[in-house]
Amino acid sequence: QVKLQESGGGLVHTGDSLRLSCTVPEGTFRTDATGWFRQPPGKERKFVAAISWIPGDIYYEDSVKGRFTISKDSAKNTLYLQMDGVRPEDTAVYYCAAGRQMSEYPEHYDMWGQGTQVTVSS
Repeated sequence: QVKLQESGGGLVHTGDSLRLSCTVPEGTFRTDATGWFRQPPGKERKFVAAISWIPGDIYYEDSVKGRFTISKDSAKNTLYLQMDGVRPEDTAVYYCAAGRQMSEYPEHYDMWGQGTQVTVSS
């Protein structure tokens, strides 16, 4: 189900920063976990980061830990992914998602955005 909308992707160089944004329906943050997934060319969609409806409950995939920061602004109904120190292997279509479980598995999320392309050159 496409109910979310990502923005902020683009072409950047190694070491650059990007901030992705995702608008979510009103009330999503009160009941759902929200997160980011990415799908590199020719590969499966994989977990990046998630943030729970429980304050402070956040989880990152190991390769982005310390480089990416997930956050949300409830007043703006917006989820963010701050990407610092990007690498070529970060190149992928990035998707935001919402679901009733705090999970690293895409099948546990039932609302998705259309994706935004992030390309990192060396």
